[in-house]
Amino acid sequence: MPKIRWISLSSVVAASAVVLSAVLSGPAYAETLFNDNFDDGNANGWSRSGGSWSVVTDGTPAFRQTSTSANARVLAGATTWADYTVSARVKPIAFGATNRTVGVAARVRSSSDYYALVITGGGAVQLQRVAGGTATVLATYAAGSGVWRTLALTVQGSGLTGSIDGVAVVRATDSAYGSGRIGLVASYASASFDDVVVDASGPGTEPTPTTPPPAGTCRVTGTPTGFAQGTTGGAGGPAVAVDTAAELLSAIATSGPLTVCVSGMITLPAGMYDVTSDKSIVGVGSTAGITGGGLNIGLPVSDVTTPPANAVHNVIIQNLTFRGASDDSINVQMFSHHVWIDHNDLAQGYDGLIDIKRGSSLVTVSWNHTHHHTKNMLLGHDDDNGAQDTGRLKVTYHHNWFDATPQRNPRVRFGEPVHVYNNYYFHNTDTGVACQNNAGCLVEGNYFDNVEEPVTNTYAGPAGRCVARDNVFAGESGAPDCSGTVQEPSAYYSYTLDDPSQVKAIVTAGAGVLR
Repeated sequence: MPKIRWISLSSVVAASAVVLSAVLSGPAYAETLFNDNFDDGNANGWSRSGGSWSVVTDGTPAFRQTSTSANARVLAGATTWADYTVSARVKPIAFGATNRTVGVAARVRSSSDYYALVITGGGAVQLQRVAGGTATVLATYAAGSGVWRTLALTVQGSGLTGSIDGVAVVRATDSAYGSGRIGLVASYASASFDDVVVDASGPGTEPTPTTPPPAGTCRVTGTPTGFAQGTTGGAGGPAVAVDTAAELLSAIATSGPLTVCVSGMITLPAGMYDVTSDKSIVGVGSTAGITGGGLNIGLPVSDVTTPPANAVHNVIIQNLTFRGASDDSINVQMFSHHVWIDHNDLAQGYDGLIDIKRGSSLVTVSWNHTHHHTKNMLLGHDDDNGAQDTGRLKVTYHHNWFDATPQRNPRVRFGEPVHVYNNYYFHNTDTGVACQNNAGCLVEGNYFDNVEEPVTNTYAGPAGRCVARDNVFAGESGAPDCSGTVQEPSAYYSYTLDDPSQVKAIVTAGAGVLR
């Protein structure tokens, strides 16, 4: 067994708090829209539908629903609220049956149409879409009940994230409801509710080059924007220091949240090595990295077309140098989701540097420097893989430096929307963004510097769709070859573009490992 060197969490706690704040309160500039702790002894402002509600004392004043023979709901807030987090302390008391539920609701359109994060009588946490009074389970997690738990449901675009006691445990995408009120729900169950808070996201912001952490520390820096928003990695778990191949492989295979702190260049045997869910793999200082092998985020390849319940999710890879991989440097596959690949330096691999495929989605690739490599990044691997990929492969690429990488920057199939913004392209002799096989790519605010074919949807194989806007084409760069319409990423998340004319300076100063 390799030695495991657990390290102090003092350098990790601050980052965990920042990340969990993003899950619980949305992106930067959150504002409180509503709160009620019932300390005034009343529930004014709440409208009731079913059940028997009253303010009682349960440690402190709380709002209790006592009937187990009614589908009970109370609602508050505005029908125009769209992107926000509703959180409350919830204490289940009794359930009419194991499939009965108590929890919080968001985007409530009526007493029978809303999203909900609930605890069931069987002890599970479920993320639900309720339509016409019928609940469809979008995601589930085993948690237990009978004590006070803090539930938080974040709705941001079509992204839904459910947290329990400050840790994100369930995620889904759904676009049935775009706005609505908040609620407390008790379906044939009794429960107490307290400390209800609604936080809304303000204007989207994009990071400038991130300030490096102090030398020798291990922590995730910043929070993800784009499709990977809400990704927390190993936050809430311990941290382990690794500087050998055996230690690294043991750590990334460990179950549960874990921050893996990589020191120095670790040489792996040739091959791809699986990363389990809820991991942050973080380089310590500017000299940490992996050579010889690569990281695989995903289950073994199969032909299934329905995402499995155990799909790998919630992974962060940051501040690492990748060299000489025998296959891919980083591969994301088999319906993996909520993955953030940030501030890495990747070069001289055998196949792809960062490939994302086979139904994976909700990924952000940001502030990476790729160079000295030909087949840079694939998104969707095969023209015949539509059964797994259609409706998925939602990926954001921002503030990356594609440095003389001839092709696949990225090469895209099926995904929509694929958002490529504020990247710096330098001397890419074949293509920049190639959008194929009915993919939908929005390419905006990038700086193309001597790029032969910056953007195309007719590169090879079946055509895709692309929209190119507000880009800079410098030197001997060609013109974009784009047609068709594409979903707007702003329907899923907020973002702010840097001035395209400044992108070259911004990205070359900040991409790659945190110096």
